[in-house]
Amino acid sequence: MDDFLIYSGYLILLLNLILYSYSFFRKGKANVFFVAYLAFAFLMQFSMEVMYFLRMKNQFVINIFFAGQMILLGLFYNSLLQIKNQKIFVKTTLAVSLLIFGFQLVLDPYQFVKLNLFEIILTSSLLVVYALIHLYNMLTDNKKYYYISFGFVMYLLSSTVLFLVGNLSSGLSDDVKFLTWIFNAFLILVLQFFILYEWIKSFSAKASLV
Repeated sequence: MDDFLIYSGYLILLLNLILYSYSFFRKGKANVFFVAYLAFAFLMQFSMEVMYFLRMKNQFVINIFFAGQMILLGLFYNSLLQIKNQKIFVKTTLAVSLLIFGFQLVLDPYQFVKLNLFEIILTSSLLVVYALIHLYNMLTDNKKYYYISFGFVMYLLSSTVLFLVGNLSSGLSDDVKFLTWIFNAFLILVLQFFILYEWIKSFSAKASLV
């Protein structure tokens, strides 16, 4: 069951990367930062899977993923926002967050090779705020990337809780640890279906006829 969820998530992610890349390179419609995010996410997932089979520690890849995800999705939402103050907020918080991470690594370089919960919480929280701002703007605007934003809010809030539970699970049973990772794999799969549904509604041939 766990392998099915994990590899199904990878397959839908690859499908989304292909579809959105087609919409960007052939149709010129998909957002370049979001396509870059999908490519980055697939590369990170593939790298973590290879390192897992080679029995290598991959915590540093997870840290790279969360930082890269924050940057690319931050730029994605910045490109969608039209209000100047909102764009300034996104750019400022991105820059400050990167400075904080850099300062943290200078003080404690070991943070790079272990699971950095502070980074996970901060990056996920910022992306939830960006997505909520975009959702709020869509109350009076076109619902562009609506399903993607809703999916990210749901996924990031839930996965952050799971990472916190996982970090505190050293004293818990193996069954509890296993359930947290299974649920996280399920959340990733649901997120990818939200992204796929967005493509169907906004970029497919059927959508262009509406």
